[in-house]
Amino acid sequence: MVTKSVSIRALFIALSLLVLQANLSGQENANPLPGRSDTTIVLGEIAVEAIKISTPLRNVPGSISVVTGKGTTIGDATNLATTINALPGVAMQAGNYATSRIVIRGMGSRTPYNTNRIKSYLNEIPLTGSDGVSTPEEIDLHSLQRIEVVKGPAAALFGPGLGGSLNLYTPDYNQYKLKANAQYGSWNTLQAHLSASTQGETLSAWGSVSHLQSDGFRENGSYQRTAVMSTAQWKRKGWTVDALILLTSLNAGIPSSLGKTLFEERPEAAAPTWKAVKGYKESEKIRAGITVATKINTRLDNLFTVFGIGNDSYERRPFNNLDDNSLGYGFRNKLSYRTAKTEWIAGGEFVADRYDWRLDKEEQLLNKNSERRNHFNLYGMVYFRPNGKLNLTLASAVGQTSYRLTDHFAANGDQSGQRKFPLIFSPRIGINYAINAEVALYGSAGHGYSLPSPEETLLPGGDVNPNLKPEQGMQYETGIRLNLFHQTAWLDGTLYWIELNNLLVTKRVSEDIFTGINAGKTRHQGFELSFRNSFFHFSHFPGKLGSMLSYSLSVNKFIEFTDDGNNFDGKNLPGIPNQTIQHQFVWNPMERIEVTTQLYLAGEQYLDDLNAEKYEGYLLANLRLSAEILKSTTTALKAFAGINNLTDTHYASMLMVNAKGFGGSEPRYYYPGSPRNFFLGIQYSF
Repeated sequence: MVTKSVSIRALFIALSLLVLQANLSGQENANPLPGRSDTTIVLGEIAVEAIKISTPLRNVPGSISVVTGKGTTIGDATNLATTINALPGVAMQAGNYATSRIVIRGMGSRTPYNTNRIKSYLNEIPLTGSDGVSTPEEIDLHSLQRIEVVKGPAAALFGPGLGGSLNLYTPDYNQYKLKANAQYGSWNTLQAHLSASTQGETLSAWGSVSHLQSDGFRENGSYQRTAVMSTAQWKRKGWTVDALILLTSLNAGIPSSLGKTLFEERPEAAAPTWKAVKGYKESEKIRAGITVATKINTRLDNLFTVFGIGNDSYERRPFNNLDDNSLGYGFRNKLSYRTAKTEWIAGGEFVADRYDWRLDKEEQLLNKNSERRNHFNLYGMVYFRPNGKLNLTLASAVGQTSYRLTDHFAANGDQSGQRKFPLIFSPRIGINYAINAEVALYGSAGHGYSLPSPEETLLPGGDVNPNLKPEQGMQYETGIRLNLFHQTAWLDGTLYWIELNNLLVTKRVSEDIFTGINAGKTRHQGFELSFRNSFFHFSHFPGKLGSMLSYSLSVNKFIEFTDDGNNFDGKNLPGIPNQTIQHQFVWNPMERIEVTTQLYLAGEQYLDDLNAEKYEGYLLANLRLSAEILKSTTTALKAFAGINNLTDTHYASMLMVNAKGFGGSEPRYYYPGSPRNFFLGIQYSF
């Protein structure tokens, strides 16, 4: 752990580097770095898709963060957290490959072991299951070309969730391309990836096979994941059909979290109870979808998508075993009408799914339930561009969710029940004004909401909770985007304010029972900064040097919350770093050599609602070196190696909020982060 003074020094250093970058970028460059889609530091125009209209990032009327090209595979490319923690306003904690949590602007911090309150999509096909859990970390990063993070409600096709959405996109089609990647690292970590694409006049296809396995540095921490993904596109006159399928098989040991003593003295240990039963989880998942795009005339387009998701998983635990599966389907439609200055969009989505789960211990059935959910969302948007400088969006959405619980275990009485949430209306307005080619201002205000997960909808006794309410709130944001120093630098700064009612809190009743409660009112305020620039660009040594800096300042407080006789008004929400800094340098001293360094600071955060326990945070450094051994117009062979956690920092990569000690044991707040580790590999493309 680092002390507060170290945290302040790190902030000072990062901001000093920002000033230094600005000064150096203002000097003459021999050849300014152009925007390229295959580089980590992108300074050219970036197009975004997640807001349901393709437009340059600088014209978007709201906050959105984008990672493209090699930026998706920084470091050893085995951990999504390394990639998206480079984005301001996003904090991903990863206990190991199979246990992680993504928080966007303070939303989602209360989920114990996974990502909730945030939806994730792959080519607009949902990755989020019927239990509300998203597992984007199971996608092989070499299979992605672009990641877009929408922060807050956008009242668009994805629904006006307060947490926003994580949108993943596979590579575009090429004439013919083969890509192979293999690497080996500490703790017998092996990653392999193979992908290929082909393009014809009417039919194009891309596919990948990936495998990741590791013994893990902790006891009971082994991990294996194999995935097959394929996309295809069929073009005909006036219409196009796109298809996607993703199959994932996973088997992972669960070392779980540790109390303070073990965390400090033996971080490689597993929690004793989980080690004793050799706890693990395994799953088989499928995601598939087909989209038909129809061009009705020169102004009118229609996009229809049908999709299905399925998951069969099993988890062995000390207190009981969970056997669950889900199966769902849905469809969405988007109709677009364009004029010279406007674009009108109307659409809707319907999703139906079934979630079944059973609990047993020593082959004795403890519980068995199923929950059916139906959800629809209707939305409309208009984009108005009266001139080349002004972009205005008006949007609204209305959605409703209902569910029915069926109790299949008669021994504890019939706890079946149903719940239908009221219609929720969510408006949004956004504006972007480009003063000139260098300066653009933007702002937005929007309503959003999130619904409870199946686990949260139940009372401790297993009955449906009729009083649990969706969390709802308003988000306000304003920002500025700057192209600086003859477009050799890019800056995006955002201020946001979220007023939230009925925050959904997952409360631990006992070691194996969780339930959901509403936590009154909370307030989330923050500042986000993203800065990219080129120091210099020469055709000879010292070559090219670019960098990317992101900074987030986050203040999240309970305004009104009383639970079990405790008043938490004015307390900080736990599980959210008060600040994060990521600074990345990419240096090409010669044409075929690249050196990448990454510094990441996670600031202090509280561990419980009373703010009685606090974690001071940590500072990490990573290093990667790559060299092109062979390069021609059609073939490239690259070798690479790197070191993660260069300073061998002892830190907690994930924290368990409001952990409790059972049977006199310490509260297990801490998931130890990996010590210094190494990797090397080769990459071939044809």
